[in-house]
Amino acid sequence: MIGTPSALPDTEPPHDCPRCPRLVGFREALRLEHPDWWNAPVPVWGDPDAWLAVVGLAPGKHGANRTGRPFTGDHAGVLLFETLAKYGLATGEYRADPADGFALTGAVIVNSVRCLPPENKPTPAEIATCRPFLHAPLQALRSVRVLVALGAIAHGSAVKTLGLKASAAKFAHLAEHVSPDGRVLIDSYHCSRYNQNTGKLTPDMFDAVFARACALQGGVEPPPASTVPTR
Repeated sequence: MIGTPSALPDTEPPHDCPRCPRLVGFREALRLEHPDWWNAPVPVWGDPDAWLAVVGLAPGKHGANRTGRPFTGDHAGVLLFETLAKYGLATGEYRADPADGFALTGAVIVNSVRCLPPENKPTPAEIATCRPFLHAPLQALRSVRVLVALGAIAHGSAVKTLGLKASAAKFAHLAEHVSPDGRVLIDSYHCSRYNQNTGKLTPDMFDAVFARACALQGGVEPPPASTVPTR
């Protein structure tokens, strides 16, 4: 079994978390089929003193569910980690292996659903059941001032966790929402293979999200809550 230590071990679900029966059954079947895979809730990974939190959807079957490290081993991770490295938020060389020495600095990744869902589609009940394991790390990450939500599901969980009103914080690529405690949530289309292959998300579009995040960290005043840029 592979994987990486959690950045926030006190906030993690148990290795055999029993909360979502459908996900438990899927996990147990994969443990029989692939006993050398991680096949467990994927932990928070990155810098515990991060200023930026990337909120993902859920582990990919051949990515984090196999390797035990968020976005490691699937197509989505290539663009994500290239972009983080470009903005000085990662060090080392990403080789799709938890033992590659690649590390995040100033950034941390936490999925809104920690276990692999069939067909990458968690149910609303599973998303809600797993939300305490998003809330706990975001509470513990005291230095995080900016969050990037990858996709609508991650956005929805982050909105609830941050205490925003869903009706006033609609998902849109590059939309920004300011939480009651002043944290800024930036939306992005998910960096999935499908979104990249169809052109829904281009590298330039993804780059713009992290450029904006870094601008905010550099002291740029955040816009009013839930504004959607027109560009």
